[in-house]
Amino acid sequence: MADATTLCEAFQQTLTVDPSAVALRTAGGAVSVTWAEYGDHGRAVTAGLAALGYQRGDTLGIMLTNRPEFAWVDAGAMHLGMIPFSIYNTSSPEQVEYLFGNAGNRIVVTETALLPAILGSGVALDHIVVVDGTPEGATHGLADLESVGDPVFDFEAAWRAVQPDDVLTLIYTSGTTGPPKGVQLTHRNVFAVLHGAEGVVDVHFGDRITSFLPAAHIADRASAQYFNLAKGVQVTYIADPREIASALPDARPTVWFAVPRVWEKIKMGIEAKVATAESPVKQKLGAWALRMADKQGAALLAGEPLTGMDAAQLKLADRLVLSKIRVALGLDQLRWSWSGAAAIAPETLSFFMGLGVNVCELWGMSEVAGAGTINPPGKVKVGTVGPALPGFEMRIADDGEVLFRGDCVTPGYRGEPEKTAEAIDADGWLHTGDVGTIDADGYLTITDRKKELIISSSGKNMSPSTIENTLKVTTPLAATIAVVGERRPYNVALVTLDPDAAAVFAEKAGVAADPAVLAEHPALVAEIGKGIEAGNAKLSRVEQVKQFRVLPEYWAPGSDVLTPTLKLRRKPIDEHYAEEIEALYTR
Repeated sequence: MADATTLCEAFQQTLTVDPSAVALRTAGGAVSVTWAEYGDHGRAVTAGLAALGYQRGDTLGIMLTNRPEFAWVDAGAMHLGMIPFSIYNTSSPEQVEYLFGNAGNRIVVTETALLPAILGSGVALDHIVVVDGTPEGATHGLADLESVGDPVFDFEAAWRAVQPDDVLTLIYTSGTTGPPKGVQLTHRNVFAVLHGAEGVVDVHFGDRITSFLPAAHIADRASAQYFNLAKGVQVTYIADPREIASALPDARPTVWFAVPRVWEKIKMGIEAKVATAESPVKQKLGAWALRMADKQGAALLAGEPLTGMDAAQLKLADRLVLSKIRVALGLDQLRWSWSGAAAIAPETLSFFMGLGVNVCELWGMSEVAGAGTINPPGKVKVGTVGPALPGFEMRIADDGEVLFRGDCVTPGYRGEPEKTAEAIDADGWLHTGDVGTIDADGYLTITDRKKELIISSSGKNMSPSTIENTLKVTTPLAATIAVVGERRPYNVALVTLDPDAAAVFAEKAGVAADPAVLAEHPALVAEIGKGIEAGNAKLSRVEQVKQFRVLPEYWAPGSDVLTPTLKLRRKPIDEHYAEEIEALYTR
């Protein structure tokens, strides 16, 4: 992206590096698209949209699973100067109505399985483009859109008219405290993060990454789509995020992003496989190798590499077991990776560092185009999210709130000037809503969300997310742990089960893998209790959870109680489970 100032210009440069190389693919290689083909598709979409009457500044909605067509629809729209934005596939018709109402789009690109939510929204749309056919309700198939463009359409003039401060996309926030806000991100915003990241980590043409998180979230949009366009990173699309573990050995990423829950589940899978190895010898060998990995992780955190006999044993453990685990995971060619979107437990980071997988925790949000800080590889401080990316400013306000400033900061929320003014002050500082501290080396530690601190009845301030993350490490059966204690004498917790871990437990116990059944199963409740107790031992007395309830249902991402990125919607939880919470205080 040498000298490029827009994603359009960067993409046109990327297309010339190696046109015959694979740019986009699906797991297993059923679909494989070269850079030349990718460019042709994008150009055809640009011309097709122009032929339908769209122009610079118009919005285009996208509701798709993770698939290659997303890339060239998004690229094609931005080359016309349009504002392509994605919405979550879990969106209800009412949510679609709200989002499209705010965006003002008259066209959407979707697929057959997701079409009912769009049609059910009642939004007046001029064009509904379906990528996998032309079912009833569609106005065009994607192939139709790509074929209607004027053969003499001036594609070059269209993309060169796009300016750095033009809005590139809208990212709708998860809406933990109210309706989603449409974060406007410009080409300049995204370039600031790409350039900043280049100052910390190396990404180059031919690197490989996966797209399995929702494209509506800035994490996937930046790490897959924008790194793909600007740096030539090959993307493997995984339509079902539950298949990520089985798809990694095929994708073989060299750089990778995953949310903490994915790292936690991979860790649990490794530990379970070692514990259930087919022979006692393999079990002992695996357990020994993981102990050596633990030692290595602890040494790396302390900045003191293993020496002597420990170093020799680690080398042997790596040759016999750890290197094979990395190959089996599909992470053997991984140079570095991120974890973000929520706090990750230090134990999880240490585990992967010891395993030889370089995981760097970062902090970001939609309003800063995805990333504001990154722990530099080789200079990781576990428990922090690293220093600010080069070119960005960061400080802590008097009340502890993290403030951020730089070209990464959004110009504002679409159609909401008052909320924009609340978030970004007159000096250009973004008030992030996160509470944190900055150490002497400039590393940021996030302690909580400003509006989510628990203040007990005795006036003690606590971070619910810190408590929850501590308890989740010791409670592998739990998918979510929601801690409650505002103006209460002590903390209690609502626990939902991890479907995969629950299924394993149910099979061993000989009962149905039904959360309603398992929530009342004495052995499972006792196991959860042991996990809570072990986590409590790591917490101060006032932070400890005194009572808990295992809920008889799973929480689905994108539901009333859980955002699509697995953040807790605390107010709806408090309201929906008021009776269960009250019961925990009257036992």
